[in-house]
Order: sequence, then C-alpha cells, then structure tokens
Amino acid sequence: MARFPFSAIVGQDEMKRALLIAAVDPAIGGVMVFGDRGTGKSTATRALASLLPPMSVVEDCRYNCEPDQTGTCPDPCTSKRSRKAAVPFVDMPLGATEDRVVGALDLERALRAGEKAFEPGLLAKAHRGFLYIDEINLLEDHLVDLLLDVAASGENVVEREGLSVRHRAKFVLIGSGNPEEGELRPQLLDRFGLSVEVRTPNSIEDRVEIMKRCAAQADDPEGFAKSWQKADEDVVRQIASGQRKLAKLAVPDGVLADAARLCAKVGVDGLRGELTLMRAARAQAALSKARSVTRQHLIEIAPLALRHRLRRDVLDETGSTVRIERAVAELFG
Repeated sequence: MARFPFSAIVGQDEMKRALLIAAVDPAIGGVMVFGDRGTGKSTATRALASLLPPMSVVEDCRYNCEPDQTGTCPDPCTSKRSRKAAVPFVDMPLGATEDRVVGALDLERALRAGEKAFEPGLLAKAHRGFLYIDEINLLEDHLVDLLLDVAASGENVVEREGLSVRHRAKFVLIGSGNPEEGELRPQLLDRFGLSVEVRTPNSIEDRVEIMKRCAAQADDPEGFAKSWQKADEDVVRQIASGQRKLAKLAVPDGVLADAARLCAKVGVDGLRGELTLMRAARAQAALSKARSVTRQHLIEIAPLALRHRLRRDVLDETGSTVRIERAVAELFG
C-alpha cells in the first residue's frame, strides 16, 4: 500500500519544516515531536523517508555501506558491485531490548559452527536513514541515552560477550510522544537538535480537508499518491538543492552574534543552542535557495531550536515559544 504523500499532509507546517531541515543537514541532531495523538507525527516522518531518492549501497552489505567504503564494516563487505536501495526507515518498538538495538552475538552461528559472529541491530539497519521512536518519552532512560550518544557520534560501539565491534550508524533520530503521558528528562531532551509542538487543528476547513484526503487515500492509495506525485517531486528537488547548497553557505559573524545574544537572552544553558541555531539557520537558508544566511532565517527557526532548552522560570509561567518570540521582539524589533 502506498504511503500517504508528504505534500498531502494538511497544515503542520512547523513539523514539516523541521523534517526538511533534518533531511538537508542530518548533523542537526534529530527532531523531537511532542503533540496530541493522531496528528500525523509518524505519517509525516514515514512520508518524507519514502520520498527521498534511493541511495547507493554495497551489494549484500548488512550495514548499508557506501560503495567507496567497501571492506570497512564488521562483515566486512567485499563486493565490487553496488545497488540502489530505499532510504531506511526503522520503526523502533518500545519493547526493544538493548541487544536488538545495538546488535549482539549471533547465537545460531555460535551454536552451529562455533564461530563468534555479530548480528547487526536496529542501529545498523537505520544507517544513512531514519530511526523513528513513537512514545519516546516512555522508552527506558538507558536506551534513550544510548541512542542519543550514537546519533551524536555517528558510530555504534559494542563491547560484550567477547565481541568488540564498531560500525557506522549515522541516522536522523525522530522521536515523538504525548507530553500528557510523561516528559523526557531535560538533559536528554536537550540532545535533540529541533523540537516541534504539534496540536490538533482548530480550523473546521482543515479538519474537513484532512477527512477528505484520508478517505481518498484509503479508497485508492495508488491514485491518490499519483495525484500528489508532482508536489512530492518538487519537495525532492528542494531537498536535493538544499543539500548541494548547504556546504557553500557560511554563517556571517553578525548572524552568529545574533544567535549568541538570543540564547543569552532566554537563558539557554551550554552551547548546543547556538550550535543548533547556526546549523538550522544555514539549512533553512539552503532550503529557501538564499544566497546567504540572514537574521531572518535565524528568527524563523529559533523556536524549533530553542524551545526545549529553556529552563523553567517560576516567575514566568508563559510557554517557551512565547518567551522566545518575546526575546526576538526585544532584541531585533
């Protein structure tokens, strides 16, 4: 069954922008989507992953190695042939064990042949793609710690049961959850690059349009996907153009100073706020085909990059987004 087209998702512009930024620059650090149930969080992520053009991988490689990385993974893969493969989208269940996530000893080979061999886990399958965790706020803390460390380093290291394995694991980590069912610890939430707040649409017109599109997709998935094919192709071109342009864009010192002033104004701890603002503003500029990164790009993505990094102020009960917007108005007019 064809997946719901990315372009056909009604509203949720902030979530779609965050996902596009992460697709252009995976080094952003992943996206955390908090919001009501049934608001298209997983639908949007799956739609974007299926939208991306196929990637080249070494034939029969279990680690999605690029053709120029032949022989560098634990297997190691030695094939001189490559093939096209869909960008991985790995849906990690809440009940997954640590062995299932990072990989473990291949017991079948150990018992049958007496060999110590490594069985890749979900992190290996997600390499060069997306790792999606629904209800991440209910995931055990040690697994969240592990995932965030690997997402930041781009490498999975396994030292257990006499095995010493190291392999690439570069992926875009997407987490979603309902804050009413529990919150992530602040120090873990801070490790995500961008944070999105998703709400149930209030507009009657949007609700009606959502029902119409869902019904059309259920009745004729292939036909519905075809009707949105051109719009999705435009998104693919936008991402590809943004990826090419990203490396050519430098963030001017003035914009860096603006980022530092804004983070200081809202009281962000550490330097992850500034670094994410810099990367996200550059990716936003690349997506919009701008010639340079400007203060406006910084302002556009400031809530995404900072809202989850703000300390709670007992004297100010306004939401994080409002505090950021207020700081932007005071600093930049």
